[in-house]
Amino acid sequence: MRGPHNIWRLIRTGATFERTGAMKVALEAMEAPPRLRLLARVLGWPFKWLGYRGDPALPPVTRALTALGPAYIKFGQMLSTRPDVVGQELADQLRVLQDKLPPFPTETAKATVASELGIPVDALFSEFSEPVAAASIAQVHRARVADTGTDVAVKVLRPGIERAFRRDVDAFHFAAGLIEALLPGTRRLRPTDVIHHFEGVVMGELDLRLESSAASEFRANTQKDEGFQVPEPLWNLSSRRMMTLGWAEGIPLGDVDAIRAAGHDCVALSERVLQLFLSHALRDGYFHADMHQGNMKVAANGDIIAYDFGIMGQIDEYTRRVYAEILIGFIRRDYRRVAEVHFEAGYVPRDRDIDEFARALRAVGEPIFGMDASHISMARLLAYLFEVTERFGMQTRTELILLQRTMVVVEGVARSLNPNINIWQAARPIVERYITENIGPRALLRDLARTVRVVGRFGPRLPQLAEALLIRQTEPAPPPPRRSSLPTLLLLALGIAAGVAGTLAAMLH
Repeated sequence: MRGPHNIWRLIRTGATFERTGAMKVALEAMEAPPRLRLLARVLGWPFKWLGYRGDPALPPVTRALTALGPAYIKFGQMLSTRPDVVGQELADQLRVLQDKLPPFPTETAKATVASELGIPVDALFSEFSEPVAAASIAQVHRARVADTGTDVAVKVLRPGIERAFRRDVDAFHFAAGLIEALLPGTRRLRPTDVIHHFEGVVMGELDLRLESSAASEFRANTQKDEGFQVPEPLWNLSSRRMMTLGWAEGIPLGDVDAIRAAGHDCVALSERVLQLFLSHALRDGYFHADMHQGNMKVAANGDIIAYDFGIMGQIDEYTRRVYAEILIGFIRRDYRRVAEVHFEAGYVPRDRDIDEFARALRAVGEPIFGMDASHISMARLLAYLFEVTERFGMQTRTELILLQRTMVVVEGVARSLNPNINIWQAARPIVERYITENIGPRALLRDLARTVRVVGRFGPRLPQLAEALLIRQTEPAPPPPRRSSLPTLLLLALGIAAGVAGTLAAMLH
């Protein structure tokens, strides 16, 4: 319950932030009002001795979150996707959180697996290793399926993690509500909305059936992508608190020296990482939203293997088209068209001056295009773009922020493999292919076909629906009114339209 019992947890949290020096850094990064900064220091200083010390080698905010435990680490990861809330510098610091926590005993993991599946671990797996990775929510073991001899990765939730997260999220809600009530000026930072978003993401991660589903969907979407692999989830060996995926054997994408030593083409890999991400985001609208080096490997045949599907991004088809038009507009340096797309999508209020907005976009794009290819940054352009649109009254959209954050990560991965990669040159064929297939005459015909199919399904019911609507709109009177020729013609027209729609739908299908 979000009540006063959360006060002690918040005191301990504030004391830890004060002791590690994170309080000042965090409030400055979020541009908190002076009154809030003063209040935080006054309330935090007397309790400083109650705070956790943390690892002095880490930056202040990262140090505090790591000391406070898994829920705070995960919250820091979520905030790293919201530079609009915490600022770009702090978001960059929070991205270094690697989820490296002490593992829990292997016997505890085995007990969880046996409890979830109802079968002893030794009967399921002929081998079950010590933890190979320990994160804030779960840890991973390498195992071998007894029946098939297949090598797999078994992910098991930490004991009591659900209760711990609910307790801390409850305290987060209490703190956000308290801050908004006492300091209305902070509402522009939308702390309550941030906590709701965080809660939804984390609670989804705590049910590993959902991650198995995400892996399955992502694998199905990318099955035909050349040079890319997604491990297959084993549904019969997965449940709410544990999941099993095929083992991803390869070199970690962050070990560039080992990748070169193995004879892989780092230039080709850098372009493929970027192009795969754009393909998934634009083509499917469903993308891996945590594509850092720790979640990818290079297989012996040169394929990129992705894993860890706890955070996935999703954008609807309309938003994908808008995003693609914005990107292609910048690639072609057509700033007027980029401005028009923002106005057409409703991202910028219509009372703003479109020509002024186009000039602001030119000021964003031209300096970047004037740079050497190795310094051109799509991530920087997107960051500047969102700054400009904010000045012109554009409302923050969570799905675009997540897309931007992932683009920043992917660009960093690509540049780690090839510092001289031309981001625009690599992205152009993917964006232009999407534009060709989804914006223009071909896309219009496909959209019309979809519309006709939908209308066709309702064709037989259209006359009855129209008649019922007309009857409801008719004022009740003892003698029924004589039908005029207009309703009759209307019903006839609807019936004909339904028949034509059904025929066209069948032909197009």
